[in-house]
Amino acid sequence: MVEVLNNRDEISGILVQLPLPKHLDEKEVINAINPKKDVDAFHPVNVGKIMIGDYDFLPCTPAGVMELIKESGIDPEGKECVVIGRSNIVGKPQAMLLLHKNATVTICHSRTKDLKEVTKRADILVAAVGKAKFVTADMVKEGAVVIDVGMNRDENGKLCGDVDFDNVSKIAGAITPVPGGVGPMTIAMLMQNTLKAATLDK
Repeated sequence: MVEVLNNRDEISGILVQLPLPKHLDEKEVINAINPKKDVDAFHPVNVGKIMIGDYDFLPCTPAGVMELIKESGIDPEGKECVVIGRSNIVGKPQAMLLLHKNATVTICHSRTKDLKEVTKRADILVAAVGKAKFVTADMVKEGAVVIDVGMNRDENGKLCGDVDFDNVSKIAGAITPVPGGVGPMTIAMLMQNTLKAATLDK
């Protein structure tokens, strides 16, 4: 099916909604996409291009985060940035995009020791861990920029992020809400990628 879409000129972009059903091989499906139609930027060719900073597309959520930072007038250059989460979809590419902007970047994950000590150094903290209200006020430096990529449900079933917004917002210099923060930016970046894909020679 992917090959059929690759060969149709009127199809500019292909997006695979993950996770796939268990009987389908995620890696095989993503690798089958024409890299110039890969509007999620998950194909290994596009991942490699992001690493060297010469890309056609950026993964939508990390790109949305960078757009929020830019539009807020925040320059990552020389700043200490901490990304919590090392997924291929958000954590790793997010760290790389911040690095391309001359930030000093630390990636934290489930095996990080003294996590709180690391996160408290961050001028810009990106939470992409997938755990409701994981980032608490005592993990955040006063005045830090806090970007919440998480999408979870709290104990009452209410939509929330990875950051304890009510308490962290009292000390952060800037913070994104959930919902209504990074989510809409992800969609906007997908549209931007799709528009660009339409202009590329296939």
